[in-house]
Amino acid sequence: MKSKLLITTLLVGTVIIGGCSASSSESDKNETMDHSNMTDEEMANMEGMDHSNMTEEEMANMDNGHASHTNPLPLNNSTGENELALPPLLEPKDGIVDIIAQQGSTEIFKGIQTKTYGYNGSFLGPVIKITEGEKVTFRTKNDLSEPTTFHWHGVEIPGEGDGGPHQILKPGESEDVKFTVSQGASTLWFHPHPVGATAEQVYKGLAGFIYVEDENSKKLGLPSQYGENDFPIVFQDRQFTEEKQFDYQAALNEDGTIGDTLLVNGTLNPKLTVGKEKVRLRLLNGANARNYTFKLNKGDTFQQIATDGGFLNKPTTLREITLTPGERAEIIVDFSKFDSKSNIALVNEVDTILLPFEIDEQKANSTKISKSLNDFAVTDEERNLPVTKKLELFGMGKIVTINGKQFDMNRIDFTQKQGETEIWEIYNKPDMMGGMTHPFHIHGTQFKVVSIDGEEPPASLQGWKDTVSIEPDQTVKLAVKFPNKGIYMFHCHILEHEENGMMGQVEAI
Repeated sequence: MKSKLLITTLLVGTVIIGGCSASSSESDKNETMDHSNMTDEEMANMEGMDHSNMTEEEMANMDNGHASHTNPLPLNNSTGENELALPPLLEPKDGIVDIIAQQGSTEIFKGIQTKTYGYNGSFLGPVIKITEGEKVTFRTKNDLSEPTTFHWHGVEIPGEGDGGPHQILKPGESEDVKFTVSQGASTLWFHPHPVGATAEQVYKGLAGFIYVEDENSKKLGLPSQYGENDFPIVFQDRQFTEEKQFDYQAALNEDGTIGDTLLVNGTLNPKLTVGKEKVRLRLLNGANARNYTFKLNKGDTFQQIATDGGFLNKPTTLREITLTPGERAEIIVDFSKFDSKSNIALVNEVDTILLPFEIDEQKANSTKISKSLNDFAVTDEERNLPVTKKLELFGMGKIVTINGKQFDMNRIDFTQKQGETEIWEIYNKPDMMGGMTHPFHIHGTQFKVVSIDGEEPPASLQGWKDTVSIEPDQTVKLAVKFPNKGIYMFHCHILEHEENGMMGQVEAI
């Protein structure tokens, strides 16, 4: 009886909150997926998701997976009692940026020290500000007691410096990553990427922003005073023990770890003080698995000006925007129409208060946002290119695959010529429980979303992307070009799915 109830519960949940990615082999360009390395039991669980031979404990674990994303743990409302912490701004000195992964403790809860990880500090990291055309050296060092890597998410960088699982730094080791900034203005980020430890290291606090600036961004009249009208904001959810510590292994969910405590820039119960002016919010979903839909509590509109990797062609008016793990968006909120008595806040899809705003009426500026921001376009040539790489995302928990395969560091799944555009077609194959939304991320490039189920993508996605949300039974076509040579990962950015094998490798040659 208990098993029947669990199965019923799982079948009911078809709207999933989560994220993933995809990969395939050059030899697998047909639609038959290679399951040759999977056991009979794994095959039974995968094909048609037949659960008839599963134990009650296994079913309970599945219920803890898919079902927990259908109805995720509710987040706490921010009380707004703490001013939002802002990361320090770090710019190259003689072309060098020093970045140290370290461990320490942080006062997240008043009077209590929580053991945390951070870059150049005990928790999270700085905002690294670099400029297009600049020659930069990231001087990295691992001061943790475990191996790590430094992955530059969204940065167009040679594969040897990308910081994927091949570029491990053992405790005490250092490495210089040298490259020339070759992309336009954008909000990127960095985090670890070691096999088997990425999710836990991010969970403990390893994440930081990267701002790229260019000549165009300086001419647009956008809010750009750091910490005044231009704010980096990373949203993460965590669970704490009774002692107010992280215990990732206890919180671990193989289908994506979700917490009940919201941290914004590492701040518990945050608020953000702004002036009566247009304010630029650079939103990053830095969660392991939770999706965030952002909106204003009074239903007001805002303008989106940028996607993951650069500006939209023009500001797009929205009432809400959803970001899956790894995605970013820049938005402009006009606070000039509010006053100090306004109860204005950023909330999620169920109206949980994520970030209340306090209006400082003494601070007021008039900013005119340019109506033309960029010249991004999917060309007719790109639309007419044939599909050369097909990827199928499938599975759940520990049995997640791309084209029927799990990640193998010694296997190259695709090759692609440097500088040549190819069309990748990614299909998210649903299971009997509906499947999960997978955020698909490709390292080392910014791609174009050509179509979603054969239709033009919405205006909010008509810009450079490195991570795209793919819903169950949805097919997305991407125009992908690698500006540098090297080996790059592509994977689901639900960090637990990535670690369970929903990842592959493409080599740009």
